[in-house]
Amino acid sequence: MAGTLSIVSTPIGNIEDITLRAIRTLKEADIIAAEDTRHTKKLLNAYRIDTPLTSFHSYNNRQKSRTIIKMLKEGKNVALVSDSGTPGISDPGHVLIKGCIDESLPATVIPGPTALVAALVLSGKPANKFVFEGFLSSKGARRKKQLKELLTEERTVIVYESPHRIEKLLIDIKDIDPARTVVLARELTKKFEEVKHGTAEEHLGYFAENKPRGEFIVLF
Repeated sequence: MAGTLSIVSTPIGNIEDITLRAIRTLKEADIIAAEDTRHTKKLLNAYRIDTPLTSFHSYNNRQKSRTIIKMLKEGKNVALVSDSGTPGISDPGHVLIKGCIDESLPATVIPGPTALVAALVLSGKPANKFVFEGFLSSKGARRKKQLKELLTEERTVIVYESPHRIEKLLIDIKDIDPARTVVLARELTKKFEEVKHGTAEEHLGYFAENKPRGEFIVLF
């Protein structure tokens, strides 16, 4: 009998944001596939979980998927976690999930925190219709092309951006649609949680005096 792949959501910041079912699943699994084993080890230590860990990240996901699928076929139960939030969303987890579907192996999800939904709720933007684009291109021309299309959307648009590129993204938005209200969310569920509303130019003015820190969720 094949084992089950459990797709386990973990906290996006506050370590208390984990479900009882997630804790039980992580304890009962034969092995946990983690994006960053050092990061996940801190969570496991907090809840006294001693299940073995194996790395599963963007550089080894295809080779590791084959290994994990073999384990599942042998009857082992595997829990998949990302660094934070729900695996499969802007992380390498989708490769393993698709592999299980292709091999007709059982998979289940243990729902929980997702950064994009938390930001959407806090933003005040319409939440009945939205589109999530993950990270836009790091190449300037390609990113501008993407933004020109997204800024015509009637739905709320959600993207992720790093602190190193947030200003470039805001400059592009300012050039295309200077009047657009942009919401920046960071450190959600943590002590220094911050959600800021303003035009791209207003945000750029703030960053001229305050260095961007942490990963950003951008809504417009």
